[in-house]
Amino acid sequence: MDCAEECQNEDRAQAKSGTPDRVPVRSSPLPELTFTFIWARMTIRPILIHPDPRLKTVAAPVGEITEEIRTLAEDMLQTMYDAPGIGLAAPQIGRSIRLLVMDCVKEEGATPRPLVLVDPEITWSSEEAATYEEGCLSIPDQYADVTRPAEVEVTWTDLEGKPQTERFTGLWATCVQHEIDHLDGKLFIDYLKPLKRQMITRKMAKLKRERARA
Repeated sequence: MDCAEECQNEDRAQAKSGTPDRVPVRSSPLPELTFTFIWARMTIRPILIHPDPRLKTVAAPVGEITEEIRTLAEDMLQTMYDAPGIGLAAPQIGRSIRLLVMDCVKEEGATPRPLVLVDPEITWSSEEAATYEEGCLSIPDQYADVTRPAEVEVTWTDLEGKPQTERFTGLWATCVQHEIDHLDGKLFIDYLKPLKRQMITRKMAKLKRERARA
């Protein structure tokens, strides 16, 4: 998920949702990630640009947590921070598996909170909705208002193979829903009216042609 506009529009989203934003409330203890991020050894992966059939494919479960999955998660975090973004799903780098990373900490000087979610599932959604202006690293420089549940509870497996559960609110809730959509082959523009969606798709196709010629 693109952070450029997300980080500037949280206040606007609070006004639209009618409730103040809140930081995520943990419903179960969340241990610190035990692996070390050695940035120099990580790889920044190319991000797929829409339209691409790989972005419309439902991703397969990960299942066993292997060293390859841990390395992929580290690369995804590095790629996300470099973009810069606040979320990235494995299908966006061409891996059709149910893996996503996110970090919605945006306050200057605040400690980053990188999360890696393996096989995430939304188990509860609030009736209350919130609207954010969303962007996407796979649809660069395009933004649109999307309305989603204001709070969601998500279960997933961490990189140590342990089950986790957390209730996300505010920008965190929007981000995790946006990224799980990627795992289901859905983009934020799929929430838009056909004319707007087609216009953005044409712009992205033109961008890809220009990049191919460069």
